[in-house]
Amino acid sequence: MSTVCEFELNGKQEIFEFGKVAKQANGSVLAKLGNAVVLATVVSEFDNPVEEDFTPLTVQYVEKTYAAAKLPGGFIKREAKPSEFETLTARVIDRSLRPLFPKGYVYPTTITVIVLSADQNVDLQVLALNAASAALYSSDLPIKKSVSGVRVGRIEGEYVVNPTTEQLEESTLDLYVAGTKEELLMIEMKSISSEEMIEVDIEAFSKLHKTNEMTEDELVNAISVAQNALKESNETYEIGFESISKEIKDVELVEFTIDTKVIDYVKEKYFEDIKFALQKLAKSERATELKDLAKKISKDEFCTENEIEFSTIYEAVSIVKRDVVRSMIVNDKVRADGRGLKDVRPITIDTNILPSTHSSCLFTRGETQALVVGTLAGSKDGQMYEVLTEKSTRTENFMVHYNFPGFSVGEAKPMFGVGRRELGHGNLAKKALEATIDKDFDETVRLVSEILESNGSSSMATVCGGSLALKAAGVPVSNLVAGVAMGMVVEGDNYSVLTDIMGLEDHDGDMDFKVAGTKEGITALQMDIKLGGIELSVLKEALYQAKEGREHILGIMEEAASEIIPSEALPLVEQFAIDPSKIMVVIGKAGSTIKEIIEKFSVSIDLDRDSGNVKVSGENKQNVLDACEHIKSISNNANSRRDNKKNIDFEKLYEIDEVLTGKVVRIADFGAFIELPKGGEGLLHISKISKERVKKVEDVLKVDDNIEVKVLKVKKDRIELASSGI
Repeated sequence: MSTVCEFELNGKQEIFEFGKVAKQANGSVLAKLGNAVVLATVVSEFDNPVEEDFTPLTVQYVEKTYAAAKLPGGFIKREAKPSEFETLTARVIDRSLRPLFPKGYVYPTTITVIVLSADQNVDLQVLALNAASAALYSSDLPIKKSVSGVRVGRIEGEYVVNPTTEQLEESTLDLYVAGTKEELLMIEMKSISSEEMIEVDIEAFSKLHKTNEMTEDELVNAISVAQNALKESNETYEIGFESISKEIKDVELVEFTIDTKVIDYVKEKYFEDIKFALQKLAKSERATELKDLAKKISKDEFCTENEIEFSTIYEAVSIVKRDVVRSMIVNDKVRADGRGLKDVRPITIDTNILPSTHSSCLFTRGETQALVVGTLAGSKDGQMYEVLTEKSTRTENFMVHYNFPGFSVGEAKPMFGVGRRELGHGNLAKKALEATIDKDFDETVRLVSEILESNGSSSMATVCGGSLALKAAGVPVSNLVAGVAMGMVVEGDNYSVLTDIMGLEDHDGDMDFKVAGTKEGITALQMDIKLGGIELSVLKEALYQAKEGREHILGIMEEAASEIIPSEALPLVEQFAIDPSKIMVVIGKAGSTIKEIIEKFSVSIDLDRDSGNVKVSGENKQNVLDACEHIKSISNNANSRRDNKKNIDFEKLYEIDEVLTGKVVRIADFGAFIELPKGGEGLLHISKISKERVKKVEDVLKVDDNIEVKVLKVKKDRIELASSGI
């Protein structure tokens, strides 16, 4: 028998139905909002614990195209590999729910969310997390905290909770926050660029591209709005779900402990050795100093007599190491590599080091190094993708692809497909950079970040290198963007905020958050909180410390940007505008005119029929300039022909059988249009070009050819011609 829970939240009716479907799972729910329906299930294998000290949690988010009454795109009509949106959504759910699992829960667990029915006005990322949490809360797993998600937008300066799709299109902020009624667990934020009409004189207005960065205070206020919404929703859910929750199964929480005597022995005798080893560990995520030290300790009389296993000794060394790292940071305000809490590691920047690419930037910060390469292409060369609730496909014209090969951390493993982490880091960098690109820039840009070395926040190195790669490629950006990874260590009532964390501090710290932005403010943020809640006052302090680090990095980046020498491989681009009504003249019948221009000058041409904007690009500058002049002449001639037709009496101007030398201006399937020296143009029909049969006009004549013609007939503004040789 099923149980239905209905809630009114944020002016919307939410329905959760338990016990109707998927009853073999430990927990399951059908969550409904509007026309959207998602199924969330939780399954845990209590009889199959793993031996390691971690929770083997897998989260899957799946969109079925039948949910939107359509078939999968492409040749194969069956859902297969998850889309980027599905993967990123699964990652959001994982990061939000994983902190709920108690330490020692070592049972393989899978959370699956399937979209069964879609609604374009429903935020599926929010609904998916709420459904997954409801399934988990109502299950027999030892978790009795509700987690929900909330999205906050900002429209005309006002914060909007869970905006509709239409509202989000008008918003300058996209903030997604997940948490319990008391704690923030995960935050993702990006600013959204816009255009603002500004007055440039009494009668004229102009569009101004706005990046819409957020100040630290504004961001804290927005998070506060989200926190209040989370408190309301989670309190509502916990009250509503309490009566239908299953009894918690009596499962053992495995305690991974070692004898305190071993820890005390290691700490007392090898404390200084561990501190010394930290200097090496600070330089590499794969340093072997701790294992080497553990091997040395295992040969001690104390260890051999007590038959202590190597794994126990190594665990003891790791525990002491963690305590030393945290004590140094909180009590001594110094870090393993000797830096102060606010110090950024040394930075070097090299731009356009790859001669055959459109742009490149090698960004090195400490032991983290990203090589970001930029490639430009036409507006039609973007990545096509499908959105579940839309019938037509979209095109992504700005892409950031992040790669993390094993050699970057000294691991001997081959390069496989892109994982969740790589998709997530690339997506974060894209969020940080996208808002700074001028909205009128319609070319496709692909940035590829190859992580060559990693010891702390390669995603933020990607942001820095990516911003400079955009600049080096000549992409119009409002400002440079820098990113910095922040951390926090909390011991009792004391805490320390760290700028530019390394791998060691990420592993042993309590919080990891990444802040990216320009000198004007924040464009993107991602935060995962390991210790539970965080006071907004502490978050505000951390954001202002991040601002100091970001401004320091931006200063170095601006100096590097001033020294950029454009790559010789960069395509040459010229843009100008013609009368929109003459675009079709430039295109010609069935595209014949524009095809001929492209072939003759070896260029690429993009035309905007609405604005009359013409963009010509190519590798040879003279060819680009010549093509531009040729297009302008076609447009101007079309204008003059129009004017001539209005003012010239062609019947008086030209005589029958008069022989003239004209210029071929256009070619059609049925003949060629010849510009005549006295004004106007005449039609040389394909049958009148030669005494012999002509199959294709292009076989005999080309645009700009001079030809001697004879006037056959003149009627008003129509002039019929024949080759003088006929």
